[in-house]
Amino acid sequence: MNKTHDTDNLLTVEDLNIVYEADGEVTKAVSGLSLSLKKGETLGLIGETGAGKTTTALGLMRLVPNPPGRVVSGKVMYEGQDLMQATEDEMRGIRGNKISMIFQDPMTSLNPVMTVGDQISEVIMIHQDVTKAESVEKSKEMLELVGIPGARAGDFPHQFSGGMKQRVVIAIALACNPNLLIADEPTTALDVTIQAQVLDLMKELKDKYNTAMIMITHDLGVVAQVCDKVAIMYAGEIVESGAIRDVYENTQHPYTKGLFGSIPNLDSDEDRLNPIKGLMPDPTNLPSGCRFHPRCPDATAICAKVKPEPVITESGHMSRCLNSLPAALDERQDDVQELKMVAGA
Repeated sequence: MNKTHDTDNLLTVEDLNIVYEADGEVTKAVSGLSLSLKKGETLGLIGETGAGKTTTALGLMRLVPNPPGRVVSGKVMYEGQDLMQATEDEMRGIRGNKISMIFQDPMTSLNPVMTVGDQISEVIMIHQDVTKAESVEKSKEMLELVGIPGARAGDFPHQFSGGMKQRVVIAIALACNPNLLIADEPTTALDVTIQAQVLDLMKELKDKYNTAMIMITHDLGVVAQVCDKVAIMYAGEIVESGAIRDVYENTQHPYTKGLFGSIPNLDSDEDRLNPIKGLMPDPTNLPSGCRFHPRCPDATAICAKVKPEPVITESGHMSRCLNSLPAALDERQDDVQELKMVAGA
């Protein structure tokens, strides 16, 4: 997406790079990631396991475990402030208050020896100037908001089902009415019917409070249901992004096409699924040139030698591929020819 400090943007991430270092090996978990989000917008961040989605979320919250993780460079502009330059005290005031995160597994996100009411009221007490009694009352209201009777505030996490625990986690995340909610695969551990209920609830609450949201998932269907924009991540990079309609109806990057191609079609009679061939690359030994080229059905000699730069159309549809978005490439044919000469292709 465009690297810009648009004043309309609630969040603007520019060229974020995160690595993990262990036993002398450097893992490039996130490379050159840029994205933007306006107030009330929802962005879907899609990718296979190991693509760098959760690391991106932790990077935005300044929660990458150090060691072994480290944010090497980049800006995360939130309401005009670069979070990468904020003090730890400032970040404590932002986390849970202005930016909240729903972690992947509700089973391990909740404290097993605290009642759910205490866990919600604790967040409220930390960030808002209220009395203990007021925070307890607010915690009951938050439970009611996510469809759990307020009378259950005195229950412990083990007394709730998986879907109910996820609702409690959402109540904690929304307790201080944040401007931005980061949801890291919030429905992964739930069965299909509970997934649908949780997604409907999140969409309803987002619309009610005009909360911006980053939905991290590997499910294209979830993104189509909930999100306004989408970013496809592969091996630490965003390879395609744009408005949902642009990306879903005018798919450009071969990896995105592969993701759509691997979804079974209910209208056709197929004997086998069509997965993307090969495996994700070893993050400690990434391929030269385009990171997807070893698995790409459209790869040419240049793809192994030249790292593709993002090409962005007027509508904001971005693709990081030397062969995609021909209309945008026409405007920079001289650059492409020069690249081919350099690569000897």
